[in-house]
Amino acid sequence: MPTSPSTRSVKIDSDERGGWSSDRPRRDGAPPRPADVAVRGRVLSPTDELRYSPGSLLVIVSGSPEERDDFARRVIEDRSSVLSLDKVRGLLAGRVPDAEAEERAAELLDAAVLKRLEAGETVVVPAAGVTPEEREHYVRMAAPHRRPCHLILIEAVRDRISDEDAHAALNKLRSALDAGRLGGEGFNTSLRLGGKAIDDLKRIAFRPAPRDE
Repeated sequence: MPTSPSTRSVKIDSDERGGWSSDRPRRDGAPPRPADVAVRGRVLSPTDELRYSPGSLLVIVSGSPEERDDFARRVIEDRSSVLSLDKVRGLLAGRVPDAEAEERAAELLDAAVLKRLEAGETVVVPAAGVTPEEREHYVRMAAPHRRPCHLILIEAVRDRISDEDAHAALNKLRSALDAGRLGGEGFNTSLRLGGKAIDDLKRIAFRPAPRDE
């Protein structure tokens, strides 16, 4: 494999906004169709540094929660932007009945994500699972606020993926990403990282590009 340059970065322009259109008119007796969130997506190549525009939504997906979380802790420059279901669960531990904890955690996470999106602040979500429904949930939260949406898939070795049902979903996600079809889900950019490429990415920043002197 060719050696990558010691310092290079990919900048995602601030004008890459999430797609949004109003619901189509109802036909007699038919529910309104969901708004179209499709955008023109592009697939990024592995690099040393990623720079997204401030106020973006970044969803990190992996079959291994441990590798997903390790990656987020290591590369996300603004730690306050990371909002995860596991973090909320930890905050609620011992404070609400166990039977209510999962539903309450999901509600609080959604509220925190929405608050930041409404304020134009960056949101990084380490996805709890690998289903398209979860990804769509967050994209549709971002779409009314015209926030750019991005996805990173962190590959994990098979024996670290404990959920057998996740393999099929990951295969579909991998195929769609490699074919450049995630724009249909509302993601402006997507990136798949595996092996050495995971360690080669040193930082993800959410800031405007530096002005030319």
